Amino acid sequence: MKAYVFPGQGAQFTGMGKELYENSALAKALFEKANEILGFRITDIMFEGTAEQLKETKVTQPAVFLHSVILAKTLGDDFKPEMVAGHSLGEFSALVANGTLSFEDALQLVSQRAMAMQKACEITPSTMAAVLGLEDKVVEDVCASIDGVVVAANYNCPGQLVISGELTAVEKACEAMKEAGAKRALILPVGGAFHSPMMEPAREELAAAIEATTFNTPICPVYQNVPAKAVSDPAEIKKNLITQLTAPVKWTQSVQQMIADGATLFTEVGPGKVLVGLVNKIDKNVATASA
Repeated sequence: MKAYVFPGQGAQFTGMGKELYENSALAKALFEKANEILGFRITDIMFEGTAEQLKETKVTQPAVFLHSVILAKTLGDDFKPEMVAGHSLGEFSALVANGTLSFEDALQLVSQRAMAMQKACEITPSTMAAVLGLEDKVVEDVCASIDGVVVAANYNCPGQLVISGELTAVEKACEAMKEAGAKRALILPVGGAFHSPMMEPAREELAAAIEATTFNTPICPVYQNVPAKAVSDPAEIKKNLITQLTAPVKWTQSVQQMIADGATLFTEVGPGKVLVGLVNKIDKNVATASA
């Protein structure tokens, strides 16, 4: 079975999508429609902008989303997903790919999500950190032992987790992780504590926008970050998408479930090859490709 996976924030690079824009009339039309919807020329920043400009919240999430979704749309008849999944922001790309959301509605939601997350980041100093070389349970136990808010946020692959929370709590957790035997525990250059309780204000804001958006019955199931299993019911997809902002990304568990359900080929659609790398670390026997 063909599984398509879509990357999240962090996969952006200068020049992303430029080749698509120049070589496909469909891609060009969709990029121009995106400029119109967003109210600024995001294509100028994607194609020619600096790394700094690409890192701006209002740019990063829509840019990665647009690259993934427009690339999928240019694949034409070759694009026949039997299951889809996306890492964090990538879940929105996956929901366009399987027909749950329209291109326009999803872009609006992604833009609102980015702004809501930015606002939540400004309330309390918060951050994320990568922890390498520890069992999931050890990471969870260390987080639970720290005063303040710090939680496991991304289960990327066995031995690679990301924690998220208040700045001082994450710093203390990093020291404790090293004492517990972590190979590395390093603070990431991110704007705030994504996928943690710190995102509650953003979750509330995005919930209203998601509730007001039409979700269609998909052509194939999406393996969502929150339950890490196949979901096809539009109401359930909505609920999980709202919860996703404050809940962990269960990427390892999602990929394992997709393989258990018959996935034989994982194709990453979008900038970079981060997810293909993670899939190979989760199960080295499964075939992977990049679109």
